[in-house]
Order: sequence, then C-alpha cells, then structure tokens
Amino acid sequence: METAERFRDAVEKGELAALEDLFTEDIRLYSPVKFTPFEGKSMVLGLFGVLLRTFEDFRYIGNFEGTAETSADGEEAQSEILLFRATVNGKEIHGIDLLQFDEAGRVKEFTVMVRPQSAVQALGQAVLAGLVADGARAPARDPAGPTVG
Repeated sequence: METAERFRDAVEKGELAALEDLFTEDIRLYSPVKFTPFEGKSMVLGLFGVLLRTFEDFRYIGNFEGTAETSADGEEAQSEILLFRATVNGKEIHGIDLLQFDEAGRVKEFTVMVRPQSAVQALGQAVLAGLVADGARAPARDPAGPTVG
C-alpha cells in the first residue's frame, strides 16, 4: 500500500500510531490557522492527536497525484492531494491535504487548506483548546482570538 493510501486509512480510522512510520523526522506541517509550520515528527504527531479528536464525520472524498515544489527546499517532489469533508463544532469544513514525499516515500511536507472562513476559525479554536489540554501549548492571551501561533 502506498504512503498516501496508508495515511488516508490511518486518519479515517483515527489510528495515530499508524502515522508514525509515514513521516520523516523533520516533517513540516503548514496549517491554515498558524503562520509558521509545525516542525518535527513529535510535534506533528501531537497535532494529529488533537485533530483526530477534533474532527467529526471526517472523510476523504477524492485525490490527485503529481509533483509540486516543496516550500522547504524548492525541489519538486512526488505529491498527492487528498480532498476531505468534516465537521468541527457544528461547522462544515471542506479541505485538502497536500502530502509531499521524500525519496523513500515518507511524508516530508504536509499542507492543509480549509474553507470557509468560519470553519477555519472553529478549527483554530478547537485545535488551540486541544493543544492546551495536551500541555503542548500555553493558553492564548487574547481569549477573543483563535490564534495558534
């Protein structure tokens, strides 16, 4: 089974441990709610732990394969886009996961894009609350904003 298929299967089943072997040690995850990427396998797995608890009715609905330039080094990498739908705190989310692979087929860069804006805000608030609950992040100083970084 290819990395993207194994990733999709693990996420849809909520199996965090199955993701560990799919990521490079220096993976970067670009989030729609944080300007700087989450970096490193440990940090990204911690984030996925929160995401797997946060999303309701998560399902992938399609995929596209090809190549794309990575943000980290500007080199072209084998890539796959997975389209998804989910709900967070009553807000329906439409999104894509862009997975970019290293030479060994592991995910080295991961970009998430979601819409609409109200869903981005709901996701940001839920992720921040989950990271705080897990002790991975200090509480935000501004209780009115969903800032995650």
